[in-house]
Amino acid sequence: MKSHKEQKSHDLSGHEGHNHDYDRGNYIPSIVSLSLLLLGLALEHIFKPSFFQGWVMVTWYIAAYLPVALPVIKETIEALKKGEVFTEFFLMTIATIGAMAIGEYPEGVAVMLFYAIGELFQNAAVNRAKKNITALLDVRPKTAHVLTDGNYQTVDPESVKVGDTIQIKVGEKVPLDGKLISDKASLNAAAITGESKPQSLIKGENVLAGSINLESVIEVEVEKLYNDSSVAKILNLVQNATAKKAKTELLIRRLAKIYTPIVVYLAIAICILPYFFVETYQFQDWLYRALIFLVISCPCALVISIPLGYFGGLGAASKNGILFKGATFMDTLIQVNTLVMDKTGTVTKGTFKVKEINISNDMTEDEFMSYVLSLEKTSTHPIAKAIMQYENAGDISDASDVDEIAGKGLKGVVKNKTVLAGNKKLLDQFNIKTPGKIDSIVDSIVLVAIEGDYAGCVTISDELKDDANQTILSIRNLGINEIVMLSGDKDSITQKVAGELSISQASGGLLPEDKLNHVEKLKEDPTKVIAFMGDGINDAPVLATSHLGIAMGANGSDVAIETADMIIQTDQPSKFITGFNISKSTQQVIWQNIILAFGVKVLVLILGAAGMATLWQAVFADVGVALLAILNAVRLQKMKW
Repeated sequence: MKSHKEQKSHDLSGHEGHNHDYDRGNYIPSIVSLSLLLLGLALEHIFKPSFFQGWVMVTWYIAAYLPVALPVIKETIEALKKGEVFTEFFLMTIATIGAMAIGEYPEGVAVMLFYAIGELFQNAAVNRAKKNITALLDVRPKTAHVLTDGNYQTVDPESVKVGDTIQIKVGEKVPLDGKLISDKASLNAAAITGESKPQSLIKGENVLAGSINLESVIEVEVEKLYNDSSVAKILNLVQNATAKKAKTELLIRRLAKIYTPIVVYLAIAICILPYFFVETYQFQDWLYRALIFLVISCPCALVISIPLGYFGGLGAASKNGILFKGATFMDTLIQVNTLVMDKTGTVTKGTFKVKEINISNDMTEDEFMSYVLSLEKTSTHPIAKAIMQYENAGDISDASDVDEIAGKGLKGVVKNKTVLAGNKKLLDQFNIKTPGKIDSIVDSIVLVAIEGDYAGCVTISDELKDDANQTILSIRNLGINEIVMLSGDKDSITQKVAGELSISQASGGLLPEDKLNHVEKLKEDPTKVIAFMGDGINDAPVLATSHLGIAMGANGSDVAIETADMIIQTDQPSKFITGFNISKSTQQVIWQNIILAFGVKVLVLILGAAGMATLWQAVFADVGVALLAILNAVRLQKMKW
């Protein structure tokens, strides 16, 4: 089995290995050629045998031929220089020049024109919604506010030196790694670490580049140059992983390597062999028939039918919120037998919600939560915001003397009682004992003490997406039995979520390079075709190195979206199933088109070799097959998924 590592390329620059003009979406040559051909046929019909004959007619059709033929002739010459004789370019060149040589000028132009149109269709499908991997660099933090002579100046992050002080405003990305100078900070580092819970940092703690500042303006002392920052390292991992992949060899080229030499040798045989068997052998007559055979053999309908099938599949996928960055990745998807996935934002919503309330005294739940909500409403911390979404609370009073203790929680007075709400460090600071079972809780918890006594806790957790469980079940039904969860979140939380989804292989607390190493180990088994599904910057290296990278497009990081081969725009993991089914149906349509094109082609080739088919019949046979291929591909758009 051919390595899928050799079948994937993020460059996606159309036809890898040949850089003809069609790759740039140039429709003008085809329009010019078609216009001249139709006008020439009209003039030939109206004025023949008047002035439109002889050198005038020849010059006219050559002018119609060259716009679409020159790129193909150029590719033929370049391929011959490399020792590649039997390419589709070679076949198109000798067949159409042969048609010109025997005086079939309109037919020669028409055949090359159909090929050019086929190329345009093909590149429209392959290049649909693609972007180059270098676009990754555009998601880097582009500015840094550096303290210079008592004022903050905006500069390029690459010009910032170690020891400089930078300022990060609310909502901005941290441009460089450093140490927090401000008293406290709340950062969303999910895209870097995969940690679903926002980080609460205190003065002196490390801040990672790429994290998003959530609350107030903070200051950071730079400890690493930009090229050594966490974001730069991740981008470097992505680029290295991408560079390891060989370029895609399109199906039509593989088929042409077999098809082209066969028809060329058959054409030679048609020209020469009758000399030994036909008494009335005339070289010019059989050369004419051989050239007709070559013209008929041009795989125009085949070239058109394949990209049209993919185009239909790509369109169907787009309508269902799935974006493939190239038709090749649809083929890869249906070969996947191992699925590796991130946790936060992929199978979970990435947002906090009150999961459980435990009360250790005689208070009712509403009374207990009224104390908690009264205190938490003074905070802008994401966990406080999650608690504030709790419903059915009793009287929510105004808290007084509120003190936010950095990295620990809140202390204040509610209803004339001192209330603490925070982590275990906060209660330890005030010598308040907590039950031993608290340490075993894997979710985020807010411990509450009232008047110096432990009163209870509120458990906060990230929720599974609504379709997560059904997705895993459906994926197994597709025959993908090996499912692995890799997360930067705490291992205890990762194992818990994996258990809820019946995923037996799971690892948490992983850095981006750890995830990459896990997938590289899986790839050591050549029978595995690995898809990775994720949404954060920390997932980008794995998205790049896996056989198929799948990113969540609604809330996913820009880096993950740029790196992935398949993007689920609705963030629903169940769209993996939809994409799989569309890809499978697309491949079925492709093979139906291939069989149809070959079947008709072989029939007309036989008739041509027997002298029973004209060039125009061959051209119209191609057009008919192309039409059927179009209608077949359109079916994909109409199917229910």
